[in-house]
Amino acid sequence: MMHRRFAAIAIAALICAGPALAQDKKPPLRTGVDGTFAPHAMPKLGGGVEGFQIDLFTEVAKRMKRDITIDAVSFSTLIPGMAAGRYDFIAAPTTVTKERAEAMLFTSGYLWTAFQFGIKKGSAPIKSWADLKGKAVAVNKGTPYEKLAKAEGEKHGFTVQVYDTQPDATQAVLSGRAYATLGGNTTIVYAASKNPMFVADLELKETRAHWAAPVPKDNPKLRAELQDALDCMKKDGTIAKMAEKWFGKKPDADSLAVVITPGYGVPGMPGYDPTPHELKCN
Repeated sequence: MMHRRFAAIAIAALICAGPALAQDKKPPLRTGVDGTFAPHAMPKLGGGVEGFQIDLFTEVAKRMKRDITIDAVSFSTLIPGMAAGRYDFIAAPTTVTKERAEAMLFTSGYLWTAFQFGIKKGSAPIKSWADLKGKAVAVNKGTPYEKLAKAEGEKHGFTVQVYDTQPDATQAVLSGRAYATLGGNTTIVYAASKNPMFVADLELKETRAHWAAPVPKDNPKLRAELQDALDCMKKDGTIAKMAEKWFGKKPDADSLAVVITPGYGVPGMPGYDPTPHELKCN
């Protein structure tokens, strides 16, 4: 009889605890990516989206013990979507600028973004803008790469060819219409990994900026949780492995895929918290 009484009490306790346990489970993280930005996020055969960002933040959520839903949308809708409360953070690679950092909180950077040249295999490497004199540079229309190339072209005497897409600009190099293309480093490196006749060349270090994950300005707790997961993934080599998988190149020693910066956020930017903290990884 006594055993039955204890069993009944135990079952009642579990029933009462059930709703509480359910309430302890946090809802899925809601985020989004630009689903056409290869190799960061792109359609996959059979449906869905794949890419570096998908792998990266699926693993981040796993380490935070959270589920995650990732929408594939236009990049232009992501920041307004987060401001409207539809997204908890933005998983698409987002360049950290002073203006953006004043409006949102950023994690530390997980990749460098920079301008980089791509050339045809066998062409002489580019060491400076002056090496392009008398040549043609292909760029994607309406991008910062077009603006910079045109400004430098006037100074150094080379022409700029404008194409509707970066793949078209890359094809101009492969076909010999242009000597080089100027684009984003990850896109150039990815194209080189897929075409043995295309080579990733000079990266313009002075154009480097952090790619990081923004969260609403009133949620420093989420910023810290996301960054802690990212930093642990840097520490154990997970981000480096993902970068090598998707970009076809092992990250350099100074890559943000491996370098852990102090504090929370991007040093020198608004919203940066320099307070030291101990990194605890599971």
